[in-house]
Amino acid sequence: MRLTPAGLRFRGRCLPVQIGRGGLTRTKREGDGATPVGRMHVVEMLYRADRLPAPAPWARPIGPRDLWCDAPDHPAYNQRVAAPFGASHESLRRADPLYDIVLVTDWNYPQASPGKGSAIFLHQRRRAGFPTAGCLAFRRNHLIWLAQHIAPGEPLLIPDLACFHLAKNTAGSGAASRPPRDKA
Repeated sequence: MRLTPAGLRFRGRCLPVQIGRGGLTRTKREGDGATPVGRMHVVEMLYRADRLPAPAPWARPIGPRDLWCDAPDHPAYNQRVAAPFGASHESLRRADPLYDIVLVTDWNYPQASPGKGSAIFLHQRRRAGFPTAGCLAFRRNHLIWLAQHIAPGEPLLIPDLACFHLAKNTAGSGAASRPPRDKA
């Protein structure tokens, strides 16, 4: 998989994608809203078993207590944790469909460096043109297709593309000045 100005290229297809509101960055930091540049891999697939069938045999269901720690000062930073959990986190079992399928990348995971960014996922987009907080987001049908065809360890290349920098942002690139209401 490779991010291009036209979208994410994978198995002969180009899927439209939204990136972080902070554009692309080589210096990813927790809370910057940017999508990290570099080579990473898809290492886990999570899904809402109460909403859709497993997209692949290696997919694991998201439970009602599943959270993701985003507190850089916590020992479980950038890890899946269970409620109740006192440190800063986001729920993997969302009321909206954004995390019905979550492809977890190995960005700063599983051995996390504090503050280097957490929860860099591939997930469903909110709507066309709406940026993420650093993830890659897709139309639902495209995400389902991707999840059905991807294998564990699949490489993901995010090159430093000028069209995704905020100062040179092009329409439709997914980067925008308006922050989303939450981390997805």
